[in-house]
Amino acid sequence: MTIEFSVSKRQLEMREAIRGLTKNVIRPQSLAWDRAHGVPEDFLRNFAQLATSMGSSAMRSGLGEEKGQQEKTGGNVGTIMASEEIAWGDAGLLLCLPGPGLGGPPVRGSGTDEQKERFFGIFKDMSGPLRWGAYGLTEPGAGSDVAGIRTSCRKDGDYWALSGRKCYITNGARASWTVIFATIDPALGRAGHRAFVVEKGTPGFSVGRIEEKMGLRASETAELVLEDCRVPAANLLGGEEKYQTKEGFMTAMKTFDNTRPIVAAMALGIGRAAFEYATDFVRSNYALQRHTPRYAAIAERLARIGRNLHAARMMTWRAAFMADQGMPNAKEASMSKAMGGQAAIRACIEAIEVCGAEGTIAKDHQLLEKWFRDIKVYDIFEGTGQIQRIVISKRIMTDLRAF
Repeated sequence: MTIEFSVSKRQLEMREAIRGLTKNVIRPQSLAWDRAHGVPEDFLRNFAQLATSMGSSAMRSGLGEEKGQQEKTGGNVGTIMASEEIAWGDAGLLLCLPGPGLGGPPVRGSGTDEQKERFFGIFKDMSGPLRWGAYGLTEPGAGSDVAGIRTSCRKDGDYWALSGRKCYITNGARASWTVIFATIDPALGRAGHRAFVVEKGTPGFSVGRIEEKMGLRASETAELVLEDCRVPAANLLGGEEKYQTKEGFMTAMKTFDNTRPIVAAMALGIGRAAFEYATDFVRSNYALQRHTPRYAAIAERLARIGRNLHAARMMTWRAAFMADQGMPNAKEASMSKAMGGQAAIRACIEAIEVCGAEGTIAKDHQLLEKWFRDIKVYDIFEGTGQIQRIVISKRIMTDLRAF
């Protein structure tokens, strides 16, 4: 078991650079983006170009870098560190950055060389129109229960015909292509699943409603509709031979091993923002050095928030480190997601309680109210907290050496 891992000087320098950017540029615009339900494209373009010059994969939304790129971008650990810092400024921004987004890992992990070149190639030109990729798994009746997807696919000559609905798809309406999961027969469970790259403009592929959300309002979340959508056989992710065994689907599902720690890091960014806000509020309004039960209780609450966030961060960094080393990290990825989401949610709840009425009513405190709205989804998407605990328990029960 690997216990030690280190953070490089380059990764620390990158984190400090992003921290300054988020404090001075992103955080001041966060409320305006929330109210406008979007980030201006000029800002996204400039930010993406800056990210390219800084070499941050998180800022370029290029999740799950190839090994040859890790030294340049900081790998998964660098992505985790950058994700927390950007989410500290505005979590919605990270979700709407141009690039392959959550669609990147399955294409990178399962796609053929030709598919990687074709689908990633559109993101190389930063001077042209902004482009996004998306990831379409969730359905009205199947989210965390992946085996329950009902979007159908059937082979029809040189095409596959897809029919079904996908919901809560980040950047779904503006994506140039979306990785869509479908099944040849629901009775087959995961053995019947197939993953396709469906390109915008494909006949039978349309956008349904754009969701009105409680939090993360700056990001776009859409419903996608497939009605006898004819997708070229060349867009079956990995080619048909991949699906002769479970390898094709399981490789695509490894997306979660990369993205769950990123989601955890984003949650920790929001939780840390609320924790720091509450701490500053208490320092300005209370004299905690007074030995009274009330002040001791407040100090204990802040200490509990801080240590829970720190513990979750260490778990998240370890999951990312294992991915960079090519080590299986499904259990650790689920642990980081479960711990990060819960620690951040508690941080936001406790921060509001510590600040009292001023935390939600006073105009100067509206960021705290926004973080409270934003954080809830981090215990839901990329697999609910309940699902993470099931994954963790299964791993423990099947491997007595898990600890």
